[in-house]
Amino acid sequence: MQVNEEDRLVSQEKSSGTNGIAIAAIILVLIASGGAYFYFSKDSTPEPELPTEQVILPEPSPAEPLPVTEPVVEPEPEPVVETPSQPTVVPEPEIDPLPTLNDSDTYIQEKTVKLADGMDISRLLVTQDMARQFVVFVDNLAQGELARKVSPLKGPTQTFTVTDITDKTYLNPDSYHRYDVYADFLSSLNEEQLATTYEKLLPLLDEAFAELGYQDLSFNERVEEAIDEMLAAPVIEDPIELSTISVNYQFVDPELEALPAAQKLMIRMGPDNSRKVKAVLKKLKQQLAE
Repeated sequence: MQVNEEDRLVSQEKSSGTNGIAIAAIILVLIASGGAYFYFSKDSTPEPELPTEQVILPEPSPAEPLPVTEPVVEPEPEPVVETPSQPTVVPEPEIDPLPTLNDSDTYIQEKTVKLADGMDISRLLVTQDMARQFVVFVDNLAQGELARKVSPLKGPTQTFTVTDITDKTYLNPDSYHRYDVYADFLSSLNEEQLATTYEKLLPLLDEAFAELGYQDLSFNERVEEAIDEMLAAPVIEDPIELSTISVNYQFVDPELEALPAAQKLMIRMGPDNSRKVKAVLKKLKQQLAE
């Protein structure tokens, strides 16, 4: 149990007073006892009186004050100076320099092969004047025409075949597979990567398109028109009857024969490949509109 300072001081003062009183009491008791002994002693002969010495009681010593403990002054903590954190410097991505239009074939070929993500399409690419040929091909496609001489891709190497059944000639479904590699390539493209690559190449394509002399038409708008033309092609599931004119074939169905050459190409791809290509074209059109 702790006793505070005031309690200690009061107790010591009382103790000193009590000790003095006790000493005086003891002396008085001895004096009284001596007197009683004299009074009750059998020897009644009075003894000579001894000179009485005056007893001087000692003054009670004053209580010594307890040492006062000086309060410990704790040093004030030094203010913490916060060092401002240095901002994180994010390195800017390296900008791939764009070549001139005349020197862009290697650049465009590399970007296109990279889009294929490991698929071997280099044998399909026309590697000369790629930007200009692509622009002219799209321009003709938007008008429903196929400019085969300026196609950015080489045509299929497999031979087109037909099937004769009961004196009628039909398009052989095996011929659809000639376009598998093209449809697979388009359907395997990463949408974000395709949009990024197209955005990088757009300045070159715009420059090539400007050479065609259009005043109030951008290349993006022409691409959208070409996409709409291809999306309008019907998907034919039934056998397609053909007729021969000289060395060429044409559709017996007058409605199919009346279609633009670009839409006839979609029919010759077959229903499965046509759906793959249309799915890609729809996504590309949506991205162009954003």
